Amino acid sequence: MSKKCVHKSCGKTYTDESEACVYHPGPPVFHEGQKGWKCCKPRVLTFDEFLSIPPCTTGTHTDIDDTPIPEPKPTAPEILSNTSVSLGSLSEALPAPVARLPTTAPTASPRTGPSPAPPESEDDEEGVAIPTGASCRRRGCGQSYTGDETRANETCVHHPGAPIFHEGSKGWSCCKRRVLEFDQFMNIEGCKTKDRHLFVGKAKKDSGEEKLDTVRTDFYQTATTVIASFYLKKIDKTSSSIAFSNSTTVDLDLKTADSKRYNTAFPLYGTVDPDKCTFRILGTKLEVTLVKSDGGSWPVLRADDPLTGEIVQVGRAGRV
Repeated sequence: MSKKCVHKSCGKTYTDESEACVYHPGPPVFHEGQKGWKCCKPRVLTFDEFLSIPPCTTGTHTDIDDTPIPEPKPTAPEILSNTSVSLGSLSEALPAPVARLPTTAPTASPRTGPSPAPPESEDDEEGVAIPTGASCRRRGCGQSYTGDETRANETCVHHPGAPIFHEGSKGWSCCKRRVLEFDQFMNIEGCKTKDRHLFVGKAKKDSGEEKLDTVRTDFYQTATTVIASFYLKKIDKTSSSIAFSNSTTVDLDLKTADSKRYNTAFPLYGTVDPDKCTFRILGTKLEVTLVKSDGGSWPVLRADDPLTGEIVQVGRAGRV
């Protein structure tokens, strides 16, 4: 009998309990706007990027939840029962209250509700090929394409709104239900129904590519690495390429779902170890981890960027 795996980021249906499963063994972590998993280091800002963080552990499927129980939050120390407080001495020490003249009541500021939900995605275009196993793009659905070309009896129950996390409660802007645990949030049943799932959307029209001469970049560094971000939304993972061709250049050919392209040989300020460098494509950017070959400090990212004179000491002193 088939079972559904309960591991985080898996959720596949399986019959062979020895089948390999790639998942997150730790609970989700949401702190000061950042989102990630306790079992690995990536932290992102948007919910879509959080769902796309690749699993960090390989094991086997299971239908028993083995996620570690969160550590209890520390509580304030209890007041000793034999401690006494003299209210009389406290009242004598406080100044007498001063009478206040009546004032006009302040006008209540209008309360703002949650941000409006993004427009709902379109339906699949007729005749577009759908790969078997493709997941429905609508939030809260999670159904996969079985290969049935007739697509008879399909029903997509989903959330058209955006996720809301506020003061420990979790829910969707399109419905009222709020829960406390992340697992409960992921299991909130959709509030809107459509006749068909959304697996691929509309076919891409050949309208020509928009060539980008530059994109916004940012970086920070440790003693051994430089973590650089190239901000470009909707990067197509299947048609883009990132190559560390030598120790001073990163070859980027980034193509987006909205027909934009950034193709360049990016010159680096310092030298790196190409075999150890890695990258991740997220929803709003490309993140590249460059492993320094000399441990020096980088004042800028590009070799042709003007130096500001600011000295950033990380590890050994950089070149002058």
